[in-house]
Formats: sequence, C-alpha cells, structure tokens
Amino acid sequence: MSRTEFDVIVVGGGHHGLTTAAYLARAGLEVCVLEGRHEWGGALYTAEVTAPGFCHNIHANFMEFLHVMPSFTDFDLPSLGARTIYPEVQAGMPFRDGRPPVLLFRNDMIEETAKNFAVYSKHDAEVWRDLKTKANLFEPMLMAGLYTPPEKWKPGDTLPNPMLAFQTACTMFGLDEELAFKSVKDCVDEMFESDEIRALLYRVAIEFAAPSLEWPGCGYFFLFACVLMPGCWRMMVGGTHRLNGAMVTACIREGVTMREASRVRRILLEGHRAVGVELVDGTRLHAKRSVVSAISLKDTFLDLVGEDHLSDYTRRRVKNYKDGPDQVLGSVAMALHEPPHYKSARWDPRVDQAWYQVVGYDCAKDVLDYCRAGHCDRIPELPAAGIWINSIWDKTQAPSGKHNLTGWYFFPKASALTEAQWEEVRQTYNARFLALAGEFAPNMTRENVIADYLHTPLDQERGMRMREGDFGHGAMSLDQLIGLRPFAGASHHSVEIEGLYLAGSCMHPGGGVTAACGYNCVKVMCEDLGLPAVWQSSGRFY
Repeated sequence: MSRTEFDVIVVGGGHHGLTTAAYLARAGLEVCVLEGRHEWGGALYTAEVTAPGFCHNIHANFMEFLHVMPSFTDFDLPSLGARTIYPEVQAGMPFRDGRPPVLLFRNDMIEETAKNFAVYSKHDAEVWRDLKTKANLFEPMLMAGLYTPPEKWKPGDTLPNPMLAFQTACTMFGLDEELAFKSVKDCVDEMFESDEIRALLYRVAIEFAAPSLEWPGCGYFFLFACVLMPGCWRMMVGGTHRLNGAMVTACIREGVTMREASRVRRILLEGHRAVGVELVDGTRLHAKRSVVSAISLKDTFLDLVGEDHLSDYTRRRVKNYKDGPDQVLGSVAMALHEPPHYKSARWDPRVDQAWYQVVGYDCAKDVLDYCRAGHCDRIPELPAAGIWINSIWDKTQAPSGKHNLTGWYFFPKASALTEAQWEEVRQTYNARFLALAGEFAPNMTRENVIADYLHTPLDQERGMRMREGDFGHGAMSLDQLIGLRPFAGASHHSVEIEGLYLAGSCMHPGGGVTAACGYNCVKVMCEDLGLPAVWQSSGRFY
C-alpha cells in the first residue's frame, strides 16, 4: 500500500459508500474506499451456499428502486452488467386449503391486480385501483423525498417532525390525515375488508421495513410499503452481486482507489476534525478534505471515533439509537429439483410464477402473530416465509432443470438468543418451514430438496457487520425517521466532528438498495466543499 494521502476517504464499501465515492471522484476529488471484507457491496451478496451452481442472494433480493435510482442512470450501470428482469406477477399468496390466491401485479398492470382482488372483494379492488393509480402518478414526488437530505438542524431549532410529511402524503392520496397517526394494521384494516388481502399486505409491509404492524404513528408506511412499493420490484440477472460489480466498475472508471480487506481501527482526529484513518494493521491514511463513514452509526462513533471525542448530546443519541427488532432477517436458501406447485394454482396458475411468494399463512392473524414474535425476542412459532425462485426467470442462477429458492424469515435481534440457540435454529427451522410449505405446495417434500442453508441474524452481524442483524442499520421507528434519522444533530450528513460525514443506511431514508444515503451525502458535500453539482441531471428534479 504505497499511497497514503487522498482528498476523501470513504469507510465501508457497501452500495452507499460506492455511490458516494463515484460521485465525488466525478467531481474531481481523489477518493479511496476502504472495505473490511473481501466482498464489496455490503448486502448485495450472492453465494453458492447450498450446492454448486445454485446462486442465492443471501440478503438483498428486491431491486425496487432501480428505475428511480440516480446513480443507476448517471453511471450507466446496465452497460456495466447490471441487467434486470421485471416479473409480471410481483407477489402471490397461496393458501393451505387451495382457495384462490391473492396476487399483486406490476405497476403497469393495475387492472390485473384489481381483477384478482375482486375475487374476494369488489370493494378492495376499487380501493386498490384508486390508490395504485395515484401512487404511479405521485411516484416522482415521493421519490424526491427519499433522494433529498433533511434540513440541517442545530440545538435551539424546532425539532424536525416526521408526522408533517406523513400527513402531507395522506392528503396527496385523498385520505384522512388521521391515518398518518394510525398503525399499518389500522390503515390496512380500514382500507381493505378481505382477510386474505389484508394478510398479503401485512407481510408486504414488513418486507419494506415498516415498524411493528401495531405501532401507532406509522400510517405513512401503509402508503409506502403497501401501495407505492409493490409493483416496481426488479430482479438482477445473475444475482444481486451483479449490481455490486457494476458499481465497483463505475468507481474504478471514475478513478476511485479501491482497497478491500482494509478494516479501519479508528478515525484519526486533529483537535475536533477528522483527518484520516488508521487500519487494523497500523497503516495510516490521510484525508486532506473529508472522511466519509458508510458503516453503522455505533461502529462509527463508539468504535472508530471514540466516546471521549463526543459531546454529551451525541453520546446519548448514539448509545440510545435502536438497532432492530424491525428489519432483522434470517435468510433461507434451498437447492430444488422443481419449484413449488401450489394447491391454489388450480384457480390461477400464475401464483406458481409469482416472483415473491408468501408461504405459510392462512389468515391475517397468522401474519400478525408472526410479526409480534420478533418484538418479544421469540422465534416465530409458525415457520412461514417470503420466498423467491429466481431461476424461474433467470436460468443462470441454477443448473439446467433445477431451481434456487431463497427467502426471508423475520427473526428477533441477534442478541436475543445465545450462539447455541441460533445454531439450533439453523439446524431445525428450515425443516419446519419445509413441512409447513408442503401443506400449501404438496411437491415441497424433503425429496425435492437437494441441499439447504440458513443464514441467521448472528451471521448477518458477524459477516456483514449489521448490528443485531438489522439490515437497515437502525429501526424505522418514528423517532428515527427523516430529520430524526439517526438523530436531529446528524440528519444532514455532517456531524459535530468537522470533516466527518455519514453516508450509511443509518441515514435517511434507511435500509434497502436505494443508494439514497450515499447520494444525499454527496449533495451535502458538494455544497460544503464547493464542488460542482455532479449529481444534477436534466429531467430529474432530485
């Protein structure tokens, strides 16, 4: 490692860190990205964990923001290998007794979803048609909220109030503002009357980081997770690591210095200013202008900066920042001879082709009880899951004639169980899921499974450096949203340590493959450092 001085050093090579680095390099800075693992891309991670030739996306699988993600276009990532498929049936929920499935279709297929909903409720079909039509119309404005950094806050200012944004969103959709103060469950139940449709929407809501379905003040997540997001889900050809690879190539093309297996021990300070980093091997790298942390909040301040260098306010807010229990996953992977064939397919065979398949629930109460478990530090007694069979559309992800199943369980935080208890879950939970899935799809027997694997929240914490296994690097509770994320004094990406910026998922808008945290950090840094606005693009107003 010969070179030791750069304009900017970015700590963390996840997709937010890569986004920040690429734009800053385009702005003319000499940028170095340091990644502690041998893998770039953070949760953009694809591996053969079951059997040779079977590719599984161990964490990120939904690619729901690519059509609005600025960096996807600005760096022409499709030309660098990030190709996508847009399945028609976005989500499907079969039932144990074989009654008709509930299906959600793409954004441009609103009528198909309405027809499916009408099997259970003509009222719900009309509600969906109205809400989804408005969601498609308002999408650019709603996305602008994600790709805009919150206003800068300083002590003495009025505290940011996320509820104002939530109320505005309800008004845009022609809904009563009171819904913003309700829980996701309350909103779903008020808008939809069918228990089957409610069940699917409950599960979809928690896929998109909605807090507990029963927490009040989270009505916005009903619009975001249940209405706006379903219908725009893409899958990455070859696995999500192809998006990671394209972003790494974009960084190299822009002149970024990329250094993997370079774990940072601490951020170097001179007075109260960040001036570089020290690696675990003792190497010191100097940052002439800024250090950017694209890792978790507590890792940044408690481990790399150190409590002694923090004000009482920042120390309190960092220590009390909540990781989980929302967004804590266990990833199931199975190599299959054939994909599931559901009893409900006799009514509509397209449920077998649904990209996201919600398996194991018979009613809305089942989903509700399942979601409560993680908040009580319990493994869900009902071993249900949301799964993808990506090989149905992308034949490169499994050997010829075979299929790859990958899915998510929602589990309690990593610290809720001992290492021995997590090992027991690893050894037993997939078998329990398979037994349950067989009641919905009779061909899902042990004989259909070539090999299986379970990645626990503890694995997420140790391998991907996600505290508690929380993929959002912080709960999406009301006190950790928008101008309060991660806390008011740091929500604008710059912090009380001069020259230090935050670009990880602990920032607004949170977890998910949005690239928004890195993009918003670039906006702030370009203004602070007097750089050209390289993030601007004609035809895009955010």
